[in-house]
Amino acid sequence: MGHEHPEQRKLELKAKVFKVFSDPTRLKILEVLREKERNVTEIMEILDMKQSTVSQHLRMLKECGVVDSRRNGREVIYSIPDEMINEILDMGERLLVLTVENMMTCVCE
Repeated sequence: MGHEHPEQRKLELKAKVFKVFSDPTRLKILEVLREKERNVTEIMEILDMKQSTVSQHLRMLKECGVVDSRRNGREVIYSIPDEMINEILDMGERLLVLTVENMMTCVCE
């Protein structure tokens, strides 16, 4: 068990990257942050979600490096730290256009 193949580890980490983008709530938050940086309250209001839900997802996105935060007085401002994140979201959109009919019946969980 301790002798994990480096290639296997790399694949597991890559799968983890995709998992970050696999939750509809996290995608909504990312789409809102694409427009401009925002605080938790703004995100909550735009998405009509509870603070606990938004904060939980933001924490996970931040831990995974997909979202950045900075303090501005008492509030925390969240943003997307790298253009590559936007590119991934764009690619997801393009892939969906290509595969939308298949995705309707696809069983990937």
